Amino acid sequence: MKNIVLFIALLLISSVLPENANAQEKSEDLFQVRGFCINTPRPANLDRFIKFISDELVPRRVNTLLLLGDYNYQFQSYPQLSDSIALSKEDVKKIVAVCRKHNIRIIPQINLLGHQSWANRTGNLLTHFPEFDETPHIKMPEKYVWPNDDFLYCKSYCPLHPDVHEVLFAVIDELCDVYEADAFHAGMDEVFYLGDDKCPRCKGVDKAELFAGEVNRVKTHLDKKNRELWIWGDRLLEGKITGMGFWEAAYNYTWRAIDMIPKDVVICDWHYERPDQTPVYFAMKGFRVVTCPWRTPPTAVIQAEDMARWRKYATPEMKPRYYGMVQTTWMDTGGFIDGFYGNLTDRAKGAVHPRNPAYTPWDTFKAMYKRMDELEAEK
Repeated sequence: MKNIVLFIALLLISSVLPENANAQEKSEDLFQVRGFCINTPRPANLDRFIKFISDELVPRRVNTLLLLGDYNYQFQSYPQLSDSIALSKEDVKKIVAVCRKHNIRIIPQINLLGHQSWANRTGNLLTHFPEFDETPHIKMPEKYVWPNDDFLYCKSYCPLHPDVHEVLFAVIDELCDVYEADAFHAGMDEVFYLGDDKCPRCKGVDKAELFAGEVNRVKTHLDKKNRELWIWGDRLLEGKITGMGFWEAAYNYTWRAIDMIPKDVVICDWHYERPDQTPVYFAMKGFRVVTCPWRTPPTAVIQAEDMARWRKYATPEMKPRYYGMVQTTWMDTGGFIDGFYGNLTDRAKGAVHPRNPAYTPWDTFKAMYKRMDELEAEK
């Protein structure tokens, strides 16, 4: 009888060990997030993109797909916000299916606060709801140039407008629902227009409080459906003393908002030319942080090495905050796939680094994941 009991116990232990061993191995991975960030495909490139996921993302063990979609979806709640050529629900479900099959987490994005215009074109939100404009007195130029007298990079919506969140939360919920997403990326990078002196609601309000208030408002809404909030981290960094400038960091004091937002917001920390050590700052402030390269392969390699080293030697409290890497592309899916496979179309050529033709988003993607795999093997 004792032998039978012992035999059954051994069987139970052996059945549990592999699962526990895998869980332990996963917890010890140097990169919890192995991410890829790209524009949501237009319908014409949908099938190519799905094939790219299977052929290129899966072999590299990508587990997080950040889709920069904005209004590339046929919304039911506010159909006027949809792009003229946008994905249908059936299109989206094809992306969901391939990602579910390969355990890839989808995080959809809509730019909040800033990036409500581009060049000389107003974005969908302010086109259909001009009353949300933070700076209606600044008119869109016929021909856009930078720099300009209005310091116009991109428009912002007013975070204190009483009706703006009813619209935004509706489309956010709809997008997260169709992608079956448990997280949402709110953008919130490069916000230059905030708390404008001519805004009847925002003038005189602390810009850090305005920025933090918008983060907290969105976070509170997502919490209702147990969804995680991701944002770009540049507005939470000080730009003058650090020398990082007003693109990668803030000149308008929003950096103080870092102490006003919940610690479970995930920070996407982007630096494209230098491997700035700011993930340490975010981690020490209590946030999980992912490093986001773009089109400079040597920088991405250093950033991967930094992330692995920080995680390897961190305290138990700090270790999980060094969350991983997300390769950004900042281009349409068709152009990226063209470049990846050596077909330098005009769209692909536009993504090449202006000072070094050997530096591209796809070469950075390949170099980053190659180094990540080497670092995992070395640990």
